[in-house]
Amino acid sequence: MVSTLAERRTRGGGRANDRVVNYNIAKDIVLWRRRTQSATILIASTATWVLMQVYQFKFITLFSWLAIFLLASSFLCANMLRLLGKEPPSLSGFEMTEESAMQMAHTIKACSEEGIRLMFRLTTEEGWPLFLGLVAGLWSLSYIASKMDFLTFLYMGIIVSTTVPVIYVKNENRIKSLVEWLKAKSKRSYEIFDERAIQKIKTRVINESEMKKQNDEKKAE
Repeated sequence: MVSTLAERRTRGGGRANDRVVNYNIAKDIVLWRRRTQSATILIASTATWVLMQVYQFKFITLFSWLAIFLLASSFLCANMLRLLGKEPPSLSGFEMTEESAMQMAHTIKACSEEGIRLMFRLTTEEGWPLFLGLVAGLWSLSYIASKMDFLTFLYMGIIVSTTVPVIYVKNENRIKSLVEWLKAKSKRSYEIFDERAIQKIKTRVINESEMKKQNDEKKAE
């Protein structure tokens, strides 16, 4: 019994560590701390979008050309190394280990469990604000997606996710001060509008209701 509990705690700790590692990797890529991976994702997505949207290539065609390029490159490199009498490079770094497969499975399972918890959380009274926010977000997403095709929508998402966070981090103080200034400005504008329009409307409605009440009293007399 004790050993079983210890194993569960160990697995839970390992899963938490895996989540932290995966989160840190994604964060580093988004914030351009891993410049090679970030640039590769941006260049590959841009090239794919240009070829498929501008030049109207099909996905299978691009996939076939990419596979031909990789096969030809590996064939030429292997033959060049053999002619020069060198050993081919080790491909152990490209192999998926059992640990990597388990980490991927744990990540998928954790995301699925979190989605199920979110669905149950939305059914409670406390989850109403989250439910309304989620519905509004999904509706906005569907409206934006209706104005463009899926590939363009996906490409725009990649561009935004690889540019907006790093811009925000670099200009965080300026953006925060601008947001505070906008909040103060909007609050002042609302106060002016409330004073000049809403209060006058309220006063007029109250006066009209009082005059109507007085007229009714006079008629009753």
